[in-house]
Amino acid sequence: MKKSLLALSIGVVLIALSGCDSLSEPVLDESLEGAGKAETVSGAIAPAYGQVAWVWRHTNYFGLQEVASDEAILPYRGGTDWFDGGKFIAVHQHLMTPSNELVTDPWNEITKNISRAVTAIEVLEPLAEEGDAAAEGALHEMIALRAYMNMLMLDSWGLVFKKESADATSEILRRQEAVDYVRSELESVVDVINTDQGPGRFTQDAVWGLLARLHLNAAVYRDPYYNGTPDFRDEDLQKVIEYSDNIINAGTYALSPEYFNIWKDGNIDNPELIFAADQRGVLNNEHNRWAYWSLPGSLHPRPEFPGADGTDGPAATPDWAQTWEAEYGSFDEARQDPRFYKEETPVPDALQDLTGVTPANDQDHFFCVEATEFEIDKGILRGNGDAPGQRAVWGPRKAEDGSFLTCDDGRVRIYPLIQRAGKNSGDLYVDLPLQVDFSNEGRLHRKGFRFSKYQCSRTSDDCNNFSSVSIVLLRLGEVYLNRAEAKLRLGDEAGALADLNTLRTARDARPDQTLDPLSSVDLDRLYRERGFELYWEGLRRTDQIRFGTYEDTWTEKDDSDPNKRLFPIPQSAIDGASNEPGFLTQNQGY
Repeated sequence: MKKSLLALSIGVVLIALSGCDSLSEPVLDESLEGAGKAETVSGAIAPAYGQVAWVWRHTNYFGLQEVASDEAILPYRGGTDWFDGGKFIAVHQHLMTPSNELVTDPWNEITKNISRAVTAIEVLEPLAEEGDAAAEGALHEMIALRAYMNMLMLDSWGLVFKKESADATSEILRRQEAVDYVRSELESVVDVINTDQGPGRFTQDAVWGLLARLHLNAAVYRDPYYNGTPDFRDEDLQKVIEYSDNIINAGTYALSPEYFNIWKDGNIDNPELIFAADQRGVLNNEHNRWAYWSLPGSLHPRPEFPGADGTDGPAATPDWAQTWEAEYGSFDEARQDPRFYKEETPVPDALQDLTGVTPANDQDHFFCVEATEFEIDKGILRGNGDAPGQRAVWGPRKAEDGSFLTCDDGRVRIYPLIQRAGKNSGDLYVDLPLQVDFSNEGRLHRKGFRFSKYQCSRTSDDCNNFSSVSIVLLRLGEVYLNRAEAKLRLGDEAGALADLNTLRTARDARPDQTLDPLSSVDLDRLYRERGFELYWEGLRRTDQIRFGTYEDTWTEKDDSDPNKRLFPIPQSAIDGASNEPGFLTQNQGY
């Protein structure tokens, strides 16, 4: 009998309704008739796993998390770029509405992923019941994937969809019921799921890591509108420690001595990765968007590919950036932190001083690098707007015909980066000063510190698609931080300090930038360390809510409404469920 693998339409409230015959999407497999069981298993799970990277696309879930937090800001660049109906500005100011596309798009992508996981489960269950071990293992992975997607829903919208089959109506759960459901889903597979499929698939360690996250945030998930301090319960915090112990004590993973190796080509083999969107296939939908989104538009990180450049997208808010300055006394001192900065292409000493050098007279102020060896600096790209002539960003420069300027031996010329005419009138150096905001001056393309954490993949000709850099979704560094926080909230400062120092001192690939251990830790210090270690990974908003800083004021944001801890449910989803009165109700405050 022919069976088609269908994912449900994302335009309606996901897999939420019964009577799904009218909801359709292009068939993913024409037929399973005649296919071997191995092909059936792989064909069932591939669409579900393949959707994960698109959920985390820069203008989907990742962008929603970053721009809503104090970490990133995306102005209407120069009055010409990145307005997109005002969706980024509204989310940053916590003034989003149920029709905001930055809210609606990730909702649609997550619900599609839940749909694909449910479809896979329905294909795999009968095979598993027949004794097919591969199908049974894949079934456990799809249950874990469904739970993970529901965790993202719970974190951002305060609800989960309990969906057991494509024909059944979903049950919507909130608060404690939602926490219990996700926990039960993960617990149902944690002792039977595979342990050796690697970070591109769900393993026992990945499930333990998600369970630890769930218990760490359970106080907020139970009551997202808490007053004062979330109700952290000892039993939850003990579970965080227990599950983190399982991962750490197994010795399967290791902290990466070079911090930025975690986000480069081939990183799927980095021993720190526990779960990632595997991008080894070099397919069109394997994207590199976290790498290029924040970079200056005139920065070309892949000179072998003239089309690879940045987008002048989000910058670090001055408030978040200044947490580094507050910790180290100055940004120059912060450069000694191996997580803040890594020089990838050293500028010769003779060229460092740009006194008297301008875009009009710097034609001979360059050095030469093989195109395939050039790498942009990593970490936080910044300039020094208070000291004219000193610029932090260097890169290839194009001639008028669009080709890169080269040296006599064919190598690429590396110049101080300029902002070409047409972007804020006239050739200027891209100095990336601290200031960035929604004012006419603050929104210029060259404003703001930039995130350069992910490598622009060498298999991507535009630093966009065809990436070989897997998207990191859970790693050992976070596990240490989660365990440290649980210990600290339980009163074990010594244990928390030991975990924190283990993490800090492990980044020792550059001895002159290796951190000293801390002598003490409190919640404020731990919160800052999470910001230093986990930036540009889509976790900051969740941390802010748990640590009680999400209602604070930061650049261009002064809304203090606790209702904004959750995003509004898209109006399109509510309208799509209108034939089920009361099925999907809007979150409070919208």
